[in-house]
Amino acid sequence: MSKSDKTPGKLYLIPTTLGGTAPLEVLPISIKQAIEAIDYYIVENEKTARRFIKTIAPRKSQPSLHIEQLNKFTEPDTIPAFLDPCLKGNHVGVLSEAGSPAVADPGAEVVRIAHEKNIQVVPLVGPSSLILALMASGLNGQNFCFHGYLPIDATDRKKSLKALERSSREINQTQLFIETPYRNDKLFQDLVKVLSPSTLLCIAADITLPGEYIRTKSIEEWRHETPDLHKRPAIFLLLA
Repeated sequence: MSKSDKTPGKLYLIPTTLGGTAPLEVLPISIKQAIEAIDYYIVENEKTARRFIKTIAPRKSQPSLHIEQLNKFTEPDTIPAFLDPCLKGNHVGVLSEAGSPAVADPGAEVVRIAHEKNIQVVPLVGPSSLILALMASGLNGQNFCFHGYLPIDATDRKKSLKALERSSREINQTQLFIETPYRNDKLFQDLVKVLSPSTLLCIAADITLPGEYIRTKSIEEWRHETPDLHKRPAIFLLLA
């Protein structure tokens, strides 16, 4: 996937698996084809990105890869240069750490810059834990909002949960949010204490993995069941 210098390369958004699943069980062949053809990558973690690339395309030369890291330590003013290969006619891939790039994952900033530079952005099909959880929840998929992480402070978190529940009730909107896996159990305890008994809560953990767990119940029902969510990637969805 290289072009002449007169034609910019494209920016490919490349999803990965959500865990240890065999890649080709959940990823289309287009992902393999892109990985085999692209040598320039923007990734969250170089080590895991190289491991994924090797799994997908074992014959690909690792020394030929040019990798830039995009994470919380990346200086914002260095990001535009990540797209220089595109301007020279090479395609660049944004490779997610898990799931789809730029959705609850780094990448949005480089995509925005690509649009500013008139570089074509090509999103490839792959798993998104947010969309899969919403699909499986039975909650409102016509009107929903993702809030990312809730406040860590207990008082602020409880206020945030009440505000989300109130907003959900007023406009019939499914509210989605996540938590650092080792704090999942504490968040669940807050949910069953703070929310109204009739509010529906879906918990979707380990999506696409062998231990996949997806359940939707009322808060009243959840008060009689405590799932083990410790250190498990999970999405929480509520509808009041």
